[in-house]
Amino acid sequence: MHIPDGFLDPKTWVACGVVTTGLLGLSLRQTREKLAEKQVPFMGVMAAFLFAAQMINFPVIGGTSGHLVGGVLAAVLFGPFTASIIMTVILLIQCFIFGDGGVTALGANILNMGIIAPFVGYGVYRALRGIGAVAASFLAAWVSILAAAAACAFEIAWSGTSPLGLVLPAMLFWHLFIGAGEGIITAAIVGYLQKAQSGLLTEMARI
Repeated sequence: MHIPDGFLDPKTWVACGVVTTGLLGLSLRQTREKLAEKQVPFMGVMAAFLFAAQMINFPVIGGTSGHLVGGVLAAVLFGPFTASIIMTVILLIQCFIFGDGGVTALGANILNMGIIAPFVGYGVYRALRGIGAVAASFLAAWVSILAAAAACAFEIAWSGTSPLGLVLPAMLFWHLFIGAGEGIITAAIVGYLQKAQSGLLTEMARI
């Protein structure tokens, strides 16, 4: 889902950059106001874990592979504002050190995976918590990947790189399966944390 350089025209990557910058500024303010000091080390551990986990691909149909994004997992533990900061740090490292995603497309990639994914997923998680944290986290992670993929498709179409009628169905089809993998991994981790530290999810998600 990392958009490389050349896929977005200037109007699109500039607009995405402006929107992303504004939303990250809001996230920073919210995080400073609500993040407890004792949660800072855990936030760093989560960023390191997600960065490492994203390096591992899992197979889906047709020889395609996907990897954990982790936006919903971070949002469930820290809230969506702090999750967006965690995801942004990861995406910056991936872009400038590992070459994942283009520099000009960085604003769009952060918007899709670092903002849309955790915020949409967290909204789904909060709405479905009544069915249980594990099931809610699976569905939230799945929907978050579809939302990010759809945003990516709209950005590519708006740039004139590919028509929306072609790129949107293609992105959503493959990410149906990638999102399922995301959901399984997220639900498994949430389930483990729920058993290992019964009060952790409630305490961390107060942000």
